[in-house]
Amino acid sequence: MAEARKVIITCAVTGSIHTPTMSPHLPVTPQEVAEQSIAAAEAGASILHLHARDPATGRPTPDPAVFMQFLPRIKQATDAVVNITTGGSHVMTLQERLAAPLRASPEMTSLNMGSMNFGLYPMLDKYKTWKHDWEPKHLEGSRDAIFKNTFKDIENIMKELGEGHGVKFEYECYDVGHLYTLAHFVDRKLAKPPLFVQTIFGILGGIGADPENLMHMRRIADKLFGRDYHWSILAAGRHQLPFVTQGAIMGGNVRVGLEDSLWLGKGALAKSNAEQVARVVQILKGLSLDVAKPAEARKMLGLKGGDRVKF
Repeated sequence: MAEARKVIITCAVTGSIHTPTMSPHLPVTPQEVAEQSIAAAEAGASILHLHARDPATGRPTPDPAVFMQFLPRIKQATDAVVNITTGGSHVMTLQERLAAPLRASPEMTSLNMGSMNFGLYPMLDKYKTWKHDWEPKHLEGSRDAIFKNTFKDIENIMKELGEGHGVKFEYECYDVGHLYTLAHFVDRKLAKPPLFVQTIFGILGGIGADPENLMHMRRIADKLFGRDYHWSILAAGRHQLPFVTQGAIMGGNVRVGLEDSLWLGKGALAKSNAEQVARVVQILKGLSLDVAKPAEARKMLGLKGGDRVKF
């Protein structure tokens, strides 16, 4: 009998897209990030994708000192794989974005596969008042900003973190061209299988959240990478659960979390990351799919192990 396929659940706990005004449940402080990460792991997430925020204002921060307030606690309380962002936010320099991963030397980091427009400003129309002055400025700033990820930037991340720290990457692909960029780095042997390819739908500036696009991205990834990759799916906002469900049916892994969507269902804010993880676990089990444990995810992705991180 063939071995049952294991589905890796990634939980993106807080991100840099949503702001504190948008949900009282968005984790902001190191304690909140740690608690929600641990609960998400207990609910079934085997990978935790992590950003940090200024504890006082909730503004995204690249400060390694803030990361180090929650990373050790997460490691002590769970066996989940810690995946630290190298994306940070569109206003951070590459040096700022790399500061925490270089300090912590995690098993995984994200790696964005191209420069792009990253429009957050449409969310301005949904709120009349704000908890913090930085929030509307942050969203408005995305109208005239480029999320910079040049070929040189990508090379530097692959060399500094990949070769220098044994980090494996969550390759974030927001459009079809990003898949071809990743294939370019595979050809140059800077990106090494097994690849973890995260296809992202519904960000303004990236590929739209259309089921046809999901199938197209899968076809192109199959064409470019064959059996050398593990496919994962995330979608923004209300598209989150429908897309990860369709993707799981098509053989993919899934990503949920309050970074990607604040919702549990129509008109219902998720009260925690763990709620979203529990919901997708329920969906996967209903599809007769098995959820990968952290040790299984490590084996599938060829990770260096939690004993080789620096936190």
